Amino acid sequence: MFFKQFYDNHLSQASYLIGCQRTGEAMIIDPIRDLTNYMEVAENEGFTITQAAETHIHADFASGIRDVAEKLDAKIYVSGESNDELSYKNMPKQTHFVKNYDVIYIGNIKLEVLHTPGHTPESISFLLTDEGGGSSVPMGLFSGDFIFVGDIGRPDLLEKSVQMKGSTEIGAKQMYQSIKNAKDLPDYIQIWPGHGAGSPCGKTLGAVPMSTLGYEKINNWAFNVTDEAIFIETLTSNQPAPPHHFAQMKKINQFGMNLYQPYNVYPSTNDERLGIDIRSKEAFHGGHTKGTINIPYNNNFINQIGWYLDFYEDIDLIGDKSTVEQARHTLQLIGFENVSGYRLPKSEVQTQSIYSAEMTGEEEYVLDVRNHEEWDNGHLEQAVNIPHGKLLNEEIPFEKNDKIYVHCQSGVRSSIATGILEYKGFTNVVNVREGYQDLPSSLK
Repeated sequence: MFFKQFYDNHLSQASYLIGCQRTGEAMIIDPIRDLTNYMEVAENEGFTITQAAETHIHADFASGIRDVAEKLDAKIYVSGESNDELSYKNMPKQTHFVKNYDVIYIGNIKLEVLHTPGHTPESISFLLTDEGGGSSVPMGLFSGDFIFVGDIGRPDLLEKSVQMKGSTEIGAKQMYQSIKNAKDLPDYIQIWPGHGAGSPCGKTLGAVPMSTLGYEKINNWAFNVTDEAIFIETLTSNQPAPPHHFAQMKKINQFGMNLYQPYNVYPSTNDERLGIDIRSKEAFHGGHTKGTINIPYNNNFINQIGWYLDFYEDIDLIGDKSTVEQARHTLQLIGFENVSGYRLPKSEVQTQSIYSAEMTGEEEYVLDVRNHEEWDNGHLEQAVNIPHGKLLNEEIPFEKNDKIYVHCQSGVRSSIATGILEYKGFTNVVNVREGYQDLPSSLK
């Protein structure tokens, strides 16, 4: 049997290619839109991709399951464990809707479908047995967003992203039962999760790429809380706010979108269009075009820019052409294809920036852009709290010429907020670049 994990650092997402070396058939599990890497590996290893499967309707990236069907003429397998309102729509003719205990074969590799609801109602996992290798016992579980290393999938995205009232509690109860059922599986099976550290699909995902069920039974909190009420409270509390693009991802992945196709980005001179400066915050504060928003192109790029994207509006990216092309590709992986152009950086604005220790505590206008949980754990008395992801669309309670001190916890989100305030017409913004964590204790 052939096995390979593909990990996208920008999405914190894992997908897999498995192949039967006797028959030359291969399957992709949870593919992204750009199939290039899967196809290159399959060709180099002598496989033909004949099938693909998906664990659930994703909320954090645009699925490539339809691309596999249409571009590779492959059979695809998706969950049939959902009511009509939440089920897959507009699927290709070679789609198979599978349910609990259904079996799929890739040559001599057996996948047994397990319905594991909780993260979403239709979520399924795939239990793999390498029969071609002579095994009669399972090797591992493609767990999708069911079991992660150190955590489990959150149940609140349907309610928070697509406003399905009451779905969080229902999902949490389903997850409790799914974890209870999983305890009956052998300890030795490997866990091949859909995400790792940095994903907003859970709270405490580990950075290790895979685990074993036995290890998770000992170390994963979800397997060690036996009281259902405590389990539900632990699972649903303090989940990070999902970026705005999650709602669009659910729609794209349920109903479909155009097939993936790279496109070129050309120089732009349109300063009226929203500009996202993808350089480092240090470069941005050294000088930038007034009114542009700084979201550095790093591993946290998608989690940050997802708050500000309107999928019906064009944007420009600001940076060198090579990095812009990489960012354009990454944005396509969440279904955003409206990068209209790119601009080279300018240095016409020198943004004010101060060291936190220089604050006296008497500053009149302070904007705290941390999340509500951070705010509740301590804040400056005179500060106003608006989480950075809401700044673009909310009323800012200051005058345009007020000297506004903006801070987050460590200086990253306040850098983004500085550009947003300039974009909204504020003229005297001070970025507290070390953030709340380095303010003198006397000010807190």
